[in-house]
Amino acid sequence: MSNQILASSAGSFKLGGDIAIHRLGFGAMRITGKGIWGEPADRKEALRVLRALPELGVNFIDTADSYGPFVSEDLLREALHPFSGMVVATKGGLTRHGPDLWKPVGRPEYLRQCVLMSLRRLGREQIDLWQLHRIDAQVPREEQFDCIGQMQKEGLIRHVGLSEINVEDIEAAAPYFKVATVQNRYNLIDRTSEAVLEYCEKHGVGFIPWHPLAAGVLAKPGSLLDGIAKTHGVSQGQLALAWVLARSPVMLPIPGTSRLAHLQENVAGAAVRLSKEEFAALDREGREEFERNGIR
Repeated sequence: MSNQILASSAGSFKLGGDIAIHRLGFGAMRITGKGIWGEPADRKEALRVLRALPELGVNFIDTADSYGPFVSEDLLREALHPFSGMVVATKGGLTRHGPDLWKPVGRPEYLRQCVLMSLRRLGREQIDLWQLHRIDAQVPREEQFDCIGQMQKEGLIRHVGLSEINVEDIEAAAPYFKVATVQNRYNLIDRTSEAVLEYCEKHGVGFIPWHPLAAGVLAKPGSLLDGIAKTHGVSQGQLALAWVLARSPVMLPIPGTSRLAHLQENVAGAAVRLSKEEFAALDREGREEFERNGIR
C-alpha cells in the first residue's frame, strides 16, 4: 500500500497530553453482526480490515465490550495483538440483551468487571483509554466516577473518557479523574454538542465524534456537499469527514466499516483540504439544517 494515503494526513493529537495519535482513528463497532450483535457476516473480511489498520497509519482504535457483545474486542486481539504502536480505547457500562438493545448498568462492581474482562479479552495489563459508555441514571453519578478514579489509581486504566455527556458532567468528574476524551455524536448536521466541543477545545480534551460521516439531506445530488465533493474528486463521505477534521484540532473522528475498500476510502478522506470558503459554506448549511430539524 505504498501509494495509499495514510491516516497521518489528518495530523496528530496528544491523548491525555502524553500519547501521540493520528487524529483519524477507527471505530470497531461495525465489525460485528447485524444490530451490533454476534459475529460479523464475513469474519475473514473483518480481520482483513483490522490487519490493514497499521499499514494505513491508523494507530487509534475505539471499541467497547458491548460490541457483539465481546466480539469486537476478541477480533481486535486476534488480528492485532500485541498492538505495537497502537492505542486501543474501549468502553464499558452498557449491557446487551439482543440486537440493537442497550441498557446502562453503572454499579461500581459491574464497571470494575467491565474493565477487568476487557483487559483479559484484549490481552493487556492496562487499558490506554477506558470510557464510560453511558452514565447510568439509576446510580449516583459520583459513585460511578469514584469507581473509575480508583481503577485509574490502581493502574488498570491510563486515561479516562466519557460518552454522551454535557459540560456539567465533565466538571463533575474533575474531583475523581481528568477527562481525557469525550465521545458524543457530532457531524455536519448534528450540532447538539457544540458547547461540549468548545469546552474540549479550551481544555485540550479530545473530542471523539461518533456517526461523523452523516450529512442527511445535504448529501442529495446537486447539493453544496455534492458539488464540493465533485470539485475535489472525492466521495461525499470523504468530504464530510474532511469537514469534521477541519472543524477543530481536538476532533478525533473514528469512522468504522467492515469492508477493506471502504476503510481505504475513509483514510483517504484525511488528505482532503477544504478552502476557508468551502468550510464556511458547509458549516452554514449544516447549522441551518440542524436548526430547522433539531436533529438528535
